[in-house]
Amino acid sequence: MEHLIRSVRAEDWQKVRELRLLALRDPAAPVAFLETYENAAAKPDAYWQERTEGAAVPSRTTRQFVAEGQDGDWAGSVTVLIEEPGTQGALGTERSPVRQAHLVGVFVRPEYRGTGVTEALFAAAVDWARASGDEGAGVERVRLFVHEDNPRAEAFYRKFGFVPSGAVVPVPGDPGAREREMVLEESVV
Repeated sequence: MEHLIRSVRAEDWQKVRELRLLALRDPAAPVAFLETYENAAAKPDAYWQERTEGAAVPSRTTRQFVAEGQDGDWAGSVTVLIEEPGTQGALGTERSPVRQAHLVGVFVRPEYRGTGVTEALFAAAVDWARASGDEGAGVERVRLFVHEDNPRAEAFYRKFGFVPSGAVVPVPGDPGAREREMVLEESVV
């Protein structure tokens, strides 16, 4: 099935909530996300409405992309957070000297994994992050973090062109675990 890759719209908040809760029930969720199903499920509708509106067009600091099937169902999602020079990173990491994109919340329903949906979501996210002017965020660097115990995700990121930067941070709430930063090679996408 073909999927349209698009930015979320404010009125999509119920689907954003549904997909996030599904992601948090995935067997890989403990090493893929910092949030738990229980915490997310307890949040009021207003939280989901605000979250979705903040990641929709015309936001220039956060953008959530979804893969929407012809039947309207969502196959997956990725969110891009824009980090300005000198600001603290999303995981409490060091301050970046450049404007950068941080990819988070990557999830594709199991039945669509390996079908090209994840690649299409990443291509749209990276294209938007790198594009300048009204078409995108105009970042100099694209990064993400992957849990040391999430080899499936790391393998996909490497296949897409991400390489380890050498930076490692403790997982919030689990200081014994580590997340590795990966950055996208400039020639990719």
